[in-house]
Formats: sequence, structure tokens, C-alpha cells
Amino acid sequence: MSSQPMPLFGNEIAIRNYLQLMARYDRLMEISRQLNSTLDLGALLNRITLAATELTDTETASIMLLDQKTGELRFEATSQRSFTRGAMEAIVVPLDGSLAGWVVQHGEPVLVEDARNDPRHFQGVDRTIDFETRNLLCVPMIAYDKVIGVVQAVNKHTGSAWTEDDVNTLTTLAAQAAIAIENARLFQQSDIVSEMVHELRTPLAALKASTTLLLRPDLPDNRRHDIIVTMQRETDRLTRMTTDFLDLARLESGRARLENAAFDVLSLIEESVEIVAPQANDRAVSVHVHNEGVATVELLGDRGKVKQVLLNLLTNAIKYNRENGEIHITVRMPTDASARDAMARLEVRDTGRGISDDNKQRMFEKFFRAADTAGYTQGTGLGLVIAKKIVEAHGGEMGFDSTLDVGTTFYFTLPVAPPGEPPAWSAPSENTPPS
Repeated sequence: MSSQPMPLFGNEIAIRNYLQLMARYDRLMEISRQLNSTLDLGALLNRITLAATELTDTETASIMLLDQKTGELRFEATSQRSFTRGAMEAIVVPLDGSLAGWVVQHGEPVLVEDARNDPRHFQGVDRTIDFETRNLLCVPMIAYDKVIGVVQAVNKHTGSAWTEDDVNTLTTLAAQAAIAIENARLFQQSDIVSEMVHELRTPLAALKASTTLLLRPDLPDNRRHDIIVTMQRETDRLTRMTTDFLDLARLESGRARLENAAFDVLSLIEESVEIVAPQANDRAVSVHVHNEGVATVELLGDRGKVKQVLLNLLTNAIKYNRENGEIHITVRMPTDASARDAMARLEVRDTGRGISDDNKQRMFEKFFRAADTAGYTQGTGLGLVIAKKIVEAHGGEMGFDSTLDVGTTFYFTLPVAPPGEPPAWSAPSENTPPS
């Protein structure tokens, strides 16, 4: 007796297709509920791209959002794991001369069966990330009657064909995603504003009290001088706080743009050590750099932002160190530095008091400030939060190890620049000839 499956008749095929369609829409409703359950923008974008690949049976999916201030269309998330967030942010997709730009301008979906021979397809992204787009479906994300970006599903799996159901499904997902993204953005803005107002109260209260005291006619001159010094200190604190708030707001909203280029990290470390040298000398703290015998270490990233991370870790290592303590900065290269996506590891180790178990849970919490060696809390409590977000924007990771009465090591990873090559994710020049 034959083991071959019996052929399906017309009604059976229709029933099967109907059941598959219903299963897809059930899954779409489940995903929509998941999207509305989070207000974390990064997690939300990742969920959307993963859902897009699942629902359309494609190799990868990505999200591009429209910057309302600059009018630029930028990558914000992708399901392709080898493509880092820092890489995405460096790519600007033109509104004119790209399929995604057309979708944004017209608010309509586009299905392209052969992207390689479609003149509307922007080749710059494929060249930058060494990827081949064979076919794609691009749909607009519309929230409150305005297009905020696009979702695109790329490269149907072998043996599959695009269908009208794919277009309808991805369009529905994009509509749900747009509302969820706007809600997450609004929450982040209101959240950081409320936190900022709360944190501003302390220095403002100190300034108000100081001005009240200065108005007293019987105030001694020495006391007047002390109050003025206090006002200067609180004014400086307000300035630092507002700068940190702006940095954090840009990083959390995705408006902070990385100026990625290859740079020598050993030179940057030397420069950063010179900046903190007076502070280290005041506490007799010595600083040592270890580079595993490598003369130069070329990394890929925003040099100014990486310097901000280093300076934060160095000043903390000095502040929380012991008198006559030590700081050791170590650069560790990967086994194969020429490999794609190779990451170097930078460590800043101090010989301070270490971090208690309770404080370990809060080190990357906004506004958390552990008492320094003098027993005072200083700074805005945002430095480590900002540093971690800068590292993550480069596609790296930040963490720490600490032992009480021994010391603490903060570490972070950054991409290695391929030798003799331009930055792997630099945005294509406007004059780059088409392939």
C-alpha cells in the first residue's frame, strides 16, 4: 500500500489555508498584547522585529524611525544579531531614493520581489553591513495620523512566496507597534521629567535658604563667605545635573548620535589619565596602564563618548579609593582581533573599599550615589547610568566585580576596528556611487 500522502482537494486546501490564517491572526493578537505590556523602548523595538520575522517567515526584519527634528530616517532595531545598535544609528536612509523613504512619504506599503534589480532600493545599507537584500516588504508605522517610521521584513525563506496575507499582517503589526512606540516615548519623557524635578529640589532648596540668610543684616562676614561658597557649589551641581539629564534623555530616546570612527584607545586612555591626574595626586593614588604588550589598539566608536565613559570610571575609582591606593587600567584584546564583530575589553580596577551587596544591586540605578571615602554622596547619580548606555549604544556591555575591603573592577567592551579598513558602520557618503 502506498505511503504517499493523499492529494488535497479544493475545499480541503481552502480549509487548511483558513486555519493557518486564523492561527496567524491569533498569534498577531497575542504579540499585540505583549507590545502593550512594556514601556521600555529598546525591549519594545526588539520584540517588534522578532515578531515581524516570525509572522512573515523571513530571514530578518528591521525598524527605521523618522527623526522629527532632522527629518532623517535611521535604523533603530533589527533581528539580525550581528548588527549592533551603534552600527544602526550611524546609517541614514535617504527619504528620496529609497523604498523606506517612499513608504514614509506616501504612507503606503511596498512589496519588492527582486530588490537587486529595483532602482528604488537603496544599496547603501547592504554595502555598509555586508548583506544582500533579495526581496522585502516595507510598511509604514502610523500613530495618531502621522508616519513615525517603517517596519520592513527582508528575504522570504527559500520555498516561500509573498502573499497578500503577509502585507495585511505586517501592516497590522506596524499599526500596533507605532502606538506602542509612541506610548513608550511619552512615558520615558514624563518619567525623566518627574525624576529631574524631584532631584532638582535639593540644590534649589539650598540656594533658597542661602539667599534668605544673605539678606539678614546681622550676618557675620565669615558666615557670608561660607554661604556664597555653598551657593557656588550648588550652582555647579545644578549645571552638572542638567547636562547629565540632557545626555540621559538623548540616549534613552535614541536621539544621541554616535560619530563612529577608528581611534587609538591607548592614546585616549593616556589623555584621560592626564585629566584626572591632579585629583589622583591629591589622594596619592597611582594610575597604571596595562596593554598586553600591544603598541596601539584601534577601536571603532565615538571617541568623545568613550572618553566620557573612561573619565567617569576613573574619577569614581579615585573618589572611592584609599589614600595611597592604586588604579589599574587594562586593555584586553580578543583572541582573533581581525574577526568580524571582535570586541576588546577595558577594565578599570581600584584598590578601594569595594561595594557592599546591597549597593551592588543599585550601581546602575538612576540617581543612586554611594557614600565616598569621606562619607558624603556627591555627583548627580547619573554618571554610571549614562556610561552604560553609551557602551550599549556601541554594541558593547558594561559590568563590574567587587570585593569588600579589596577593591572594584568596572569593565566594558567595545568593537575592534578591522586593520586597514574604514569604520565598518560609517554612514555611506552622499557621493558614494551606486553598485
